[in-house]
Amino acid sequence: MKPTLAWGLGVGGTVGLLVLVLLSLKTQHRREAPRPAPLAQVQLCVAQPVTMSPRDEVTGTLEPSKRVQLGFEVTGRLARVVAHKGQRVQEGDLLAELATDLVDAQLQQADAALQGAHSQAETARDVAQRTEKLKAGGAVSEQQGQAVTSNARNAEAQVALARAQVAELRARRARHSLRAPFAGVVVEAPDQPGAIVSSLTTPLFTLEQLDPLTLHLTVAETARAALAPGTRVHVSAVSSAASTDEATVWVILPSADGATRRVPVELQVPNADSRFTAHTLVRAELSLGAAQAATQLPATALASAGGDHVFVVDADGVVARVPVQVLDRGPTSVVVRAERPLTQVVDSPSVDLVEGAHVQATSTPPVAGTTRGH
Repeated sequence: MKPTLAWGLGVGGTVGLLVLVLLSLKTQHRREAPRPAPLAQVQLCVAQPVTMSPRDEVTGTLEPSKRVQLGFEVTGRLARVVAHKGQRVQEGDLLAELATDLVDAQLQQADAALQGAHSQAETARDVAQRTEKLKAGGAVSEQQGQAVTSNARNAEAQVALARAQVAELRARRARHSLRAPFAGVVVEAPDQPGAIVSSLTTPLFTLEQLDPLTLHLTVAETARAALAPGTRVHVSAVSSAASTDEATVWVILPSADGATRRVPVELQVPNADSRFTAHTLVRAELSLGAAQAATQLPATALASAGGDHVFVVDADGVVARVPVQVLDRGPTSVVVRAERPLTQVVDSPSVDLVEGAHVQATSTPPVAGTTRGH
């Protein structure tokens, strides 16, 4: 009995010791368990409802509505330069002249030849008329009458040939004068006369019509249906304060650009007061439909990684990601259209903020005077 009792007491002591060790480890584990991390704090800003028409802002280069390079069609010496760089000219105004002494002499010679041909033709007609009378009386044979008639016809042909030569020389003489084909501004011109020019040399003058100007743009295919010829467009210069609300859509091509798949559009921009400069960049704000409900946010609330979106926080502090379509971008705010109503959004969201995260949110009061209506 004594050994059995001793063994039992030994086993009981061992079990008790193990229990004490386990209780000690459990207590130590509880003491060493990490505390839950504090919730990330986010700042909420107010999303303000606005009304806005969908727009597309496109940048393009203003071009002259007409532009032509001019030179002489004949060879000659540049005798006189009438129009100079920067000068405004009207349609038909003289720009320059070539020396005409040689062609004038040729024209005088051709005029003299024409007068001689007229005299010979009159003589031949008189002979033909007298011969016809003699032929009727039997004094002239049929063969002689035909010869006289043929001579009269040849004389008339010589008159026609001489007249054609005169017309050709007069046309050549007219080509010695260079005139403006339309009203515009001379942007390139010779500095002085005296040079020998020909139709094979570089054009001497460049003429541009700067009122109106033309703006070539391309828009997305989805925007084509919202545009129509005559639609007014706001155009503003990129590098100056020049702007106008009187620009109009002129042409909408029914064929997309092969490289960009965008639809070419041409605008006419009035420029009677020369507020715009040709060959400079401008922005055109195209209205693409009727006014619709939208939301204005601070620009800092918009995130773009993976597509434009904002973050909202529900009553339990859970973050949700809301995709948005940007309708207008300003220096401090953006106007968006969202798939759900927005009242407050996370301002300046961190890059590691994700949907489903638990956060602690604080609100920022709206800033007065920031709402824009369109």
